[in-house]
Amino acid sequence: MAFARILVLGATGRIGAILRAHWPEGRGLWQARPGRAGAGDGWLIGDPLADPARIAGQCGDVAAVLGLAGVTPTRRRSGDDMADNIGLGLAAVRLGAALGAPVLLASSAAVYGVGHRMVHGAQAGLLTETLPPHPVTDYGRAKAEMEARAADLGAALGVAVCALRIGNIAGADAILGGWRPGFTLDRFADGHTPRRSYIGPVTLARVLERLCLIPDLPGLLNIAAPGVVEMGALLDAAGLAWVPRPAPDGAIAQVALDVTGLCDLLPLVPATAASLVAEWRGLAQDRAG
Repeated sequence: MAFARILVLGATGRIGAILRAHWPEGRGLWQARPGRAGAGDGWLIGDPLADPARIAGQCGDVAAVLGLAGVTPTRRRSGDDMADNIGLGLAAVRLGAALGAPVLLASSAAVYGVGHRMVHGAQAGLLTETLPPHPVTDYGRAKAEMEARAADLGAALGVAVCALRIGNIAGADAILGGWRPGFTLDRFADGHTPRRSYIGPVTLARVLERLCLIPDLPGLLNIAAPGVVEMGALLDAAGLAWVPRPAPDGAIAQVALDVTGLCDLLPLVPATAASLVAEWRGLAQDRAG
């Protein structure tokens, strides 16, 4: 292929919109269900569950299949079932088999849950891909099952599958993305607000594009910038007012993903509140333009 193309399933969602704003023209083949495609070229119409052959027939050669299609707690429509994440992941693997292409599946840090050892309300150590999943929500459980079943199906069909456990995305999160006047945020006894692994939307687009073009990926990868960012600092950097509230019992002060595996493939600099806000604002300007 003179220019490697990537089939993106579920391209009308939030991550799909980020990729469409930042990938080079012609890189993505954007799948959408009938009636949901955006404007411009590069759209493939079809339902990966009901009519995968229609999608495969429109593709030609692709370097990889990136499965973004799924149901999330914040974008759940009437009739959606969290278990749909499993079927959509398996459909992506079958499309990878039909196209002779590796498959990357958008999973979530929610698969880790809060069952791993905690010290003074904070996660003890980094969450590594070798830790067993311990999800505590329907969403996390569905993603964990999707990972396991997709890996088994990939092995049976001879398809390389990599599940991407994505951390918080600046602007697609509950903080910047969910901010409203009067927004409240937990504050712990030490004065800090929750600290989480984050990645900016521009960095995410670059990371996903490059991962799709790297051969022999591991079966699991955490996706975030190195380090953690305090949520209060993120809102402050964005100039968004917030009201502190005492963190309730059981609130998690820090959740940090180990991104050693990702950084071995693609060196990344640590995220800061300022860098995340700059990327978020840049994405908003791109959409407005």
